[in-house]
Amino acid sequence: MEPDYLNYPRFTPEMKKTHTILIPNMAPVQFRILAAAMAESGYHCELLENCGSQVAELGLKYVHNDTCYPALLVIGQFLDALGSGKYDLDHTSLIITQTGGGCRASNYIHLLRKALAKAGYGQVPVVSLNFSGLEKDSGFPMTIPFLQKMLAAVSYGDLLCALRAQTQPYEVEKGAAKAMQEQWLDRLCGLFRTGKGHSMHELKATMPRIAADFAAIPVERVPKVKVGVVGEIYVKYSPLGNNDLEKFLADQDCEVNLPGMLGFLQYCVYNPGETARLYGGSVFAKHLPNVLLGYIGRVERMIIDALRSHGFHAPLPFQELKELTKGIISRGDKMGEGWLLTAEMVELVQAGYENIICAQPFGCLPNHICGKGMINRIRELYPQANITPIDYDPSATRVNQENRIKLMLAVGRERLVNQ
Repeated sequence: MEPDYLNYPRFTPEMKKTHTILIPNMAPVQFRILAAAMAESGYHCELLENCGSQVAELGLKYVHNDTCYPALLVIGQFLDALGSGKYDLDHTSLIITQTGGGCRASNYIHLLRKALAKAGYGQVPVVSLNFSGLEKDSGFPMTIPFLQKMLAAVSYGDLLCALRAQTQPYEVEKGAAKAMQEQWLDRLCGLFRTGKGHSMHELKATMPRIAADFAAIPVERVPKVKVGVVGEIYVKYSPLGNNDLEKFLADQDCEVNLPGMLGFLQYCVYNPGETARLYGGSVFAKHLPNVLLGYIGRVERMIIDALRSHGFHAPLPFQELKELTKGIISRGDKMGEGWLLTAEMVELVQAGYENIICAQPFGCLPNHICGKGMINRIRELYPQANITPIDYDPSATRVNQENRIKLMLAVGRERLVNQ
């Protein structure tokens, strides 16, 4: 007989045809394309959009309040959806990522299963989406074709987010950039559902067309406060996690730069090789990440070329981004977002997005070290850096968060006037 902690329902290959998989909405644009890729692979998926205070309240009810804020929200969002009456609970499954390493996110799946049992949904299987073999019995295999589709989905999403962010604040006709993003999202999701759009050839052909369509939107380029957003990955991207931060900044008449998810994927691929180099490991462990990074780098180059060739700002290639850590933080510091968080702040300052919000869950140790802990050092090197850390937590009020951001923006506006 299995111990209680192993006695949970598994998502089996047979459930692929019978179960709807609910996806937490961390990155709305990227995950929407990813859901279409999963649908083409035969999975029935739904990207959750339920938000509101009841989500956090449910999370607090079923998860210990010392657990970090993203776990509370993801688990609360799942429980709120299951309790809505919209789903056949005997044919519904949930999917959640498992990062591995020292981040508390590795434990979310166990907290979720415990919460499901306490809330009366013990029959609902949870699928682990992980690349480190943490749950080898999952009926959701990580095949190379599916990984290729995931990479394409994230890359298209990053491109669409960057284009909208750099167009929307300056558009002559309000809503044009959002409408263009929706148009391309519908088109890309349609392609993915039919097994198209994700090959290297199709990426190379499609990305310049997307950029050209955004470049054709009439704009009036007037000086605006430029704001970068970094931080813990869920709070950084999720409107539920950061109280719709991008919309708030847009309402403050700012241009927002939210570094893409592709950089985080490359960071995750790079780190095992760095571990082997720093602490010992096989030749295979040291060099396989370089092979994978070379492949991802080809896609990254397509994004950069599409942006630059149509007059948009493009992020640094990952190989250059990681060099920004020299003299500031070791690349052996890789818990959570680790050295990448520091590197992104430096990149943003160098690119003119010197007003930076570091969004972090309250009590997130990696972010307090690699984000808040690096601010003074970055200011020493770049006096123009105007960085404010913002904690997100059930007890943190939205008004307090927004007031702190407004103080940072006031400094940014004063500097813009004096330029």
